[in-house]
Amino acid sequence: MSANSSYAAAGVDTAAGDLAVELMKEAVAKTHGPNVLGGVGGFAGLYDLSFAKDYRRPLLATSTDGVGTKIAIAQALDRHDTIGQDLVGMVVDDIVVVGATPLFMTDYIACGKVVPDRIASIVTGIARACAETGTALVGGETAEHPGLMGIDDYDVAGAAVGVVEADRALGAERVVDGDAVIAIESSGLHSNGFSLVRSILRQAEIGYADRSDDLGTTWGEALLEPTRLYSGPLVKLLAHETLGTAVHSLSHVTGGGIAANLARVLPRGSWVEVDRSTWSPQPVFRVLNDLAGATLESTEGTWNLGIGFFAVVAADAAASVIAELDALGLPSWQVGTVGFGDRPGAAEGGPDDWEQGAKGVDGGAVRLVGTYAS
Repeated sequence: MSANSSYAAAGVDTAAGDLAVELMKEAVAKTHGPNVLGGVGGFAGLYDLSFAKDYRRPLLATSTDGVGTKIAIAQALDRHDTIGQDLVGMVVDDIVVVGATPLFMTDYIACGKVVPDRIASIVTGIARACAETGTALVGGETAEHPGLMGIDDYDVAGAAVGVVEADRALGAERVVDGDAVIAIESSGLHSNGFSLVRSILRQAEIGYADRSDDLGTTWGEALLEPTRLYSGPLVKLLAHETLGTAVHSLSHVTGGGIAANLARVLPRGSWVEVDRSTWSPQPVFRVLNDLAGATLESTEGTWNLGIGFFAVVAADAAASVIAELDALGLPSWQVGTVGFGDRPGAAEGGPDDWEQGAKGVDGGAVRLVGTYAS
């Protein structure tokens, strides 16, 4: 018995992996500009950084993430063409938070068995989203894990790199008293909180193929709505001749919810009250909470509830930034203002409903106030 046939007997099909690469090659190649050297299939991707010599002090930014248990829904429905966009949204959109322009990305897919069409569908989705964000997909890996994962099981992860001029990097240190906090609309659940979503539907005995009259579609279609991509428009905003320097910090609302993610990009000693009355969460959040017998407020630390990003900007530029974001395809609105010093309500000794920093960041304090618009 040859080594190859022994490997196949163990459950690893290298020929299927080669076919998957052939099926995805064209989509991946479309993300390659003149800075990408070599084609698909090398041991490492090469990216020409010669342009960085024009920077005074170039900083590289990097991020890595996955899609989480949203993948379980894609697997259950055997629909894999949207998961790639979710991955790019989770990885590349973290790069722009520091003001960096995304350069390139790599992906990793672990699976129980390589099904070429399935793998190609996932990677084609990644490539399509990379092209939309101006990111080159320079490499990746698909690994079969027979015996560890089921035949139809897979997981995806990725990493990206971007670049920013040091004196244009965004962060909490730029935020000042009176800055406006602008919310940027999400496309729905994005890729966070799906363990809770799946638990709610399971307890309600609802299947992904079941139709929801409230949502006007099947549950599966509603839940697989791809993550909105922010990098392309935000990079354009940051490059704007006058508005770019008005942006002081950005926050990507992912795991941890609304308050925690905003608190991470505010300086210590600052605070923001986010006014719920300025927006109405999309129907998918309301229907899920109704099924669970819960309130929207109770899930603010799990789901984005309609806000995918925050921009903290100079007060006198807020209206112009909102107009520019709208023109770039990102519906936006002001939800609050940055304050410093004593927080509202602190003197009354009421409940401590402020969220202070998150994920190891000793940042500002945030709480949500008011009632959601109907």
